[in-house]
Amino acid sequence: MNYNLIRETPVGERPYERCEKYGPEVLTDSELLAVFIRNGTKDRGAGQLANDVLALCGKNRSLGHLLNLSMSELMHIDGIGRVKAIELLCLCELSKRMWRQSRFGKRIHIRYSGEAAAYYMEELRYLDRERVCIMLLDSRQYFIGDIKMSEGTSDMSPVSVREILKKALSMDAAKLIFVHNHPSGDPNPSSQDIKTSKILFTGCSYVGIQLLDSLIIGDGVYFSFLEKGKDFEQL
Repeated sequence: MNYNLIRETPVGERPYERCEKYGPEVLTDSELLAVFIRNGTKDRGAGQLANDVLALCGKNRSLGHLLNLSMSELMHIDGIGRVKAIELLCLCELSKRMWRQSRFGKRIHIRYSGEAAAYYMEELRYLDRERVCIMLLDSRQYFIGDIKMSEGTSDMSPVSVREILKKALSMDAAKLIFVHNHPSGDPNPSSQDIKTSKILFTGCSYVGIQLLDSLIIGDGVYFSFLEKGKDFEQL
């Protein structure tokens, strides 16, 4: 039987009690979310709100999509207000940081392209729009920050390249990795991807910053210009 409100659910079937007795691994995705949502409305319990959140994650209700939901999308759900939306966003950000620190440690050292791809994979692979990230590294290739570009296209104008380089120089970046996703899931580069990588390489060359690689994130896979032997000067 499905119960709308936690108070209508038999005590032994409530997520808090089941977690305490059996451990969190026995809880479903919606039950785990309901624990964080905590309280529903008069007519819509935390469990139903959790299901509404999962419904925003595509037909497969993949938790990975939850990482990229916006505050406005969450607040479109009846019963999810500003505070609950912020709490869920913080939960998602915490999960990303936990995964990255468990994978890379506190200080992130990017030794090869696959590590840079892994750093952004879970953030970018589920997006339905293109997002550009510029990974900033020091001379020994330790991560010092990144630049997130506006979503929707990976095209770059001289203006956007200038802003990237201005930010990179202000953070004493010695090396860059250009990263963006393909919502189709296919990471193979388009002619625009090649053109954009060339433009950024040229700009980096003028200011003495090394463009290490251009990465395209697909669904669990990536394309590396460096690994494929693409020479930016010859693009």
